[in-house]
Amino acid sequence: MESLGSYIRSAARGTSSAYRRLPIRWRLAGGSAALTLVILCGFAAIVGVLTTRRIHDDFERQVSESADRLADRVHFRLIRLENRRVTLRRLPGTPDLESYASSQNAAIRVITLDDTVAVSTSNAPDFGPPNTGPVQVGGWQVETRPVDVVNWPDPFFIQYARRISDIEATANRVKVFLAFGVLGGALLALLAGLATARRAMEPIAELTAAAREVERSRDPTVRIPHVPSEDEVAELARTLEAMLASLGAARAETEAALVRQREFVADASHELRTPLTSVLANLELLEEALTGDQREAAASALRSSHRMKRLVGDLLLLARADAGRVAPHQHVDLSDVVTDAAAELEPVARDHEISIDAAPGATLEGARDELHRLVLNLLENALRHTDPGTAVEASVTRVDGHIVLAVEDDGPGIPHELREKVFERFYRGSSDRGGSSGLGLSIVRAVTESHHGRVTLEEPLDGRGARFVVRFPALPES
Repeated sequence: MESLGSYIRSAARGTSSAYRRLPIRWRLAGGSAALTLVILCGFAAIVGVLTTRRIHDDFERQVSESADRLADRVHFRLIRLENRRVTLRRLPGTPDLESYASSQNAAIRVITLDDTVAVSTSNAPDFGPPNTGPVQVGGWQVETRPVDVVNWPDPFFIQYARRISDIEATANRVKVFLAFGVLGGALLALLAGLATARRAMEPIAELTAAAREVERSRDPTVRIPHVPSEDEVAELARTLEAMLASLGAARAETEAALVRQREFVADASHELRTPLTSVLANLELLEEALTGDQREAAASALRSSHRMKRLVGDLLLLARADAGRVAPHQHVDLSDVVTDAAAELEPVARDHEISIDAAPGATLEGARDELHRLVLNLLENALRHTDPGTAVEASVTRVDGHIVLAVEDDGPGIPHELREKVFERFYRGSSDRGGSSGLGLSIVRAVTESHHGRVTLEEPLDGRGARFVVRFPALPES
């Protein structure tokens, strides 16, 4: 019993869950159709009972009246009565019972009080002895009336019967008609409910379309359609409009703050370059002039200042990219840029094997200094995250109208779940051995995007470590 109850509850929950997953218009139309079906079923049941009862009453009345009329028209003369065999002769005015019964789809018998059959139509079964009222015998509605017979003192009886199946077929047709009416009415209610619900849901559909447009364009100024009626949908439209207005104001404030922040970073980074250059020059002079511990202190300060200058340069480049400030572009051979960057890093390669495969002619439109910084950062990233003696290879090729720069190494590689994080600002991997600022690869992406290119971390070739690939639009070959 307990398991049966659990099964019923589980089935009820499943049905409820399935119902909640239906669209609202189907739920509204289905509820309307179900209510209509219940009402029509009750109406059909009442009409069916009343109609069936009326059909039976009319049928019984017709049989009774027909029996009365027939009894008034039937007159016989007794010809012979012997050994329970009766012979009657029709008197003038008496209809032929066989023809009469056939025309009314009836059966007729003329019998005596002791159930001796005097006259019978061919289709008449044995209805039994005479009865004083209507009876049903073997599927027949039977009415019995007395008739006078000349030359015989006792009355004869005429039994007039019609098949009950005739009215049962009529009653069944009424029931079928009512059933089709109920189903048709429920179907029409469903269709009408769907049409009504669809029309009622049109304002919701318009609001949904407007919300999708906001999602697609990320523009909070998209106009929200107004509903002429004052109902819950109109209240929802006004609420969405107010919400988008608030989001638009917040977005404008955030964008203004970001613009001010980017401009501040760009201006501050630019302004810091001049004093840093002066500091570097003075520290270089001090390093040359001092000796001993003082010389070491000046050298340490000089190294820190160089790192600060590099960080300021990185921040300035990113700030310019964020602010949309584009450096002047010119024709640049990326192969020369890669060669110069590799030569610059050769003294600090720490026994790494740097190889270059860059044929001349890889020309694109760009800012040479920014492209130099991009290549330098990719190579430094490979040197910083691999052990001494690891091979690092940079190649430049021309493929399908693009200049493709690939930098790969034989190091431990980058886990798949970190392949997007490495391009985020200030992200530093656990294998970082050089104390980087975490801006190198974010600068690579910023420079790539400012040159209408795309940088990706692809699957390494031949089981190697990491492989960064940058694709730039190439200039037409001359």
